[in-house]
Amino acid sequence: MNFSWMLGLIIFSQQVNMLEDVTKNCHQISVVNHTNFSMRFPVLPILDTEKIEKCMDNLDQQVTKNPKNAIIDNNGNILPEQVGYRLNRQVFTEKIFSYYFNNGSSKLEVPLEAIYPKVDSELLGNIRSEKIGEYVTFFNSSNKERKNNIYLAAKAINNFVLFPGETFSFNKVVGERTAGKGYMPATVIVKGEFSEDIGGGICQVSSTLFNAVDNAGLNVVQRYSHSREVSYVPPKRDATISWNGPDLIFKNDYNQPILILAKTLKNKIIIEIYSSDVITYSPKEVPSLPYVRHLPK
Repeated sequence: MNFSWMLGLIIFSQQVNMLEDVTKNCHQISVVNHTNFSMRFPVLPILDTEKIEKCMDNLDQQVTKNPKNAIIDNNGNILPEQVGYRLNRQVFTEKIFSYYFNNGSSKLEVPLEAIYPKVDSELLGNIRSEKIGEYVTFFNSSNKERKNNIYLAAKAINNFVLFPGETFSFNKVVGERTAGKGYMPATVIVKGEFSEDIGGGICQVSSTLFNAVDNAGLNVVQRYSHSREVSYVPPKRDATISWNGPDLIFKNDYNQPILILAKTLKNKIIIEIYSSDVITYSPKEVPSLPYVRHLPK
């Protein structure tokens, strides 16, 4: 017989119409009415586990704090990670049962469990030691909308750590480009023709990233060129991106994590790929364009 069902069948004599304070750091965040958790039957009451789950869902939303990875700031300093936390559902459930069946405390401090970030300061310090790839492209900084979109996309991929065996998807990491996220209408290429759409210009970021990871010898799983040549990379060295469409995907087949550092500096996009000094990798020569007057409009 299921254990939780067996517990639900335990007969108890105490009243179940009492209220319980649920607190976090000694501050009340919720009041639980125990009648919400029990179902009265002629012979015995049982606990309603579905209502307990809903209560925990509500508490979890109030107390959860997501962890933050360690990152490298614009000055090259490592900003330490931040541990997150969430409701410890197992301990909370045990305390609920304790109250009902063992005459436990009517006040309950929310039990929390730590959520540790994937990237801590020690790891970040190790994988920033060896530059294994880089690429630079130029853009027209007077085009404010396009410049804004490039900045947002570069920021989205900056400080990304890809562990051995993992796959990077540009669309997944950057997310949908919307006005709500600050993206603006700018020039895009659609079926060989120039048009305008939200997020125009981010293909220069994906193209710069493609050449940087290719320079590092990473395994490029998926990459498509535009339907016409672009001016910021050599022919066929671009990577077109579209939400729910073409994507740039690559995999880390190396024995160490890799770190992506991306930034815009005046009219340049600079993307560098780093890893540990014990990495075994196979860099590739990739072609580049010199700075030219005919920058993307």
